[in-house]
Amino acid sequence: MQINDCQSLEEVRHHIDNLDDQIVELIAARNAYVKQAANFKHSIDEIKANERMEAVMDRVRSRAMEFGVSPNLLTKLYSIMIDAMVEAEISEFRNAKSL
Repeated sequence: MQINDCQSLEEVRHHIDNLDDQIVELIAARNAYVKQAANFKHSIDEIKANERMEAVMDRVRSRAMEFGVSPNLLTKLYSIMIDAMVEAEISEFRNAKSL
């Protein structure tokens, strides 16, 4: 990961805005894959997959520490994101089963 030395506040904000755009795009991609996962699961319990969620959180905490970011911050963000995506996956699962 390369961080540029900025010469102005506007330049800093420009880089932050670009990163925010990438983060939103990556979250959208993650959400699309989560919805696809519903096609391979057979029950709501399988969707909730607590062991998988714990593994993801452990990996995220570890990566946060590697990059010098607060593991607590990323744990909170991922918790919110995963909860919302699990709900979307459950909805996708129910819709597919009702067809």
